Amino acid sequence: GYEFEVSKPEAITKVIDGELMEPMEVLTLDTKDEYIGVLTEMLSKRQAQLTDMRNDGHDNVHLEFRVPTKGLLGFRNSFITATRGEGVMNTTFLDYQPWRGDIVSTRNGALVASEQGIAVTYGLNNAQGRGLTFVEPGTPAYEGMIVGLNSRPQDIAINVCKEKKKTNVRSSTSDIAVRLTPPVKLSLEQAIDFINKDELVEVTPENIRLRKKLLTQAQRL
Repeated sequence: GYEFEVSKPEAITKVIDGELMEPMEVLTLDTKDEYIGVLTEMLSKRQAQLTDMRNDGHDNVHLEFRVPTKGLLGFRNSFITATRGEGVMNTTFLDYQPWRGDIVSTRNGALVASEQGIAVTYGLNNAQGRGLTFVEPGTPAYEGMIVGLNSRPQDIAINVCKEKKKTNVRSSTSDIAVRLTPPVKLSLEQAIDFINKDELVEVTPENIRLRKKLLTQAQRL
């Protein structure tokens, strides 16, 4: 079947009178007032400025922000999660304003497959000791494929295809099956929001995969 790759989306900038300009939007949020704190914190990291806040006296709040378009990329899904679906979001284009700089990613590092093969329970169990995983046993993997999210800031190469060495000595716990935490499944929008500039989303009719632009560890060093 067909396959295509998606990189991190970028807002379209313009140079006006010799100055780099970026699109700005007005963001309006209607939700419960208990979510004000988490929403303002999320949006401050996306270079948003709160311009209006009104409470109707019945635990509902109306918020207005001015935010660069680049700060809204991937925000809708985060908004739905943060408000548990109890919110309405609308955006309107405002104008072009001077470039405010890149938005600093606060995401942790990725768990990157170091070998090609089929992911197995033993290898994934080791990976889950480092963070969250995105694949399940039986999933084809290749070097440079992102198979999870590290619990620490840096990327780490990990072999999810590694099988347990067979020995003639039986362990007292050998009959206890390894139980894996179910993998995190990302939608296309979540995957696009997740990736950094050095990563890609692979989209096929049946799968959504994440990968590094440079597949081998030697290339990424």
